[in-house]
Amino acid sequence: MSSTTRRNRRRDIPPPRTGGNEIEVLRGFLDYLRASIAAKVDGAPEPQARTSAVPSGTNLLGLLNHLTFVERSMFLGDDVTDWQATFHAAPADSMADVVARYRDAVTRANDVLDGCTDLGAPVPRPRPDRPAPNIRWALTHMIEETGRHAGHADILRELVDGTTGR
Repeated sequence: MSSTTRRNRRRDIPPPRTGGNEIEVLRGFLDYLRASIAAKVDGAPEPQARTSAVPSGTNLLGLLNHLTFVERSMFLGDDVTDWQATFHAAPADSMADVVARYRDAVTRANDVLDGCTDLGAPVPRPRPDRPAPNIRWALTHMIEETGRHAGHADILRELVDGTTGR
């Protein structure tokens, strides 16, 4: 293994050993994935973090920007009219801006989830006229969505600077 490869390897952190009930397990895995993707993006070099190395145009900052919108839509009730546009961070946004917005959205989503004890209840919405999925579905969907994009980020970050691991 070259010294560059060794330098860019992160310690791989295993999935969490969460509590004994369903909501603790689901939230534990979601928080694990949230931390994984934020760490994967945070510290990536500019401008490579916003430059795509794949034909689809996907880039690290765009993935985290998209997940910010998904968190805010799912748990805070924000309306998103153009999901494709969420895959692109604004040119004026720094990496620190995008990471901070994501972490803020996660904190606010967790504040909502802290008040939810019944997985069969709908996600609380600031606008009751909009239908909401139940908490179980929302957590499971967010695990799937965040995990999928964390996998994309793993590959993109390795293409950017060789960094691997969570």
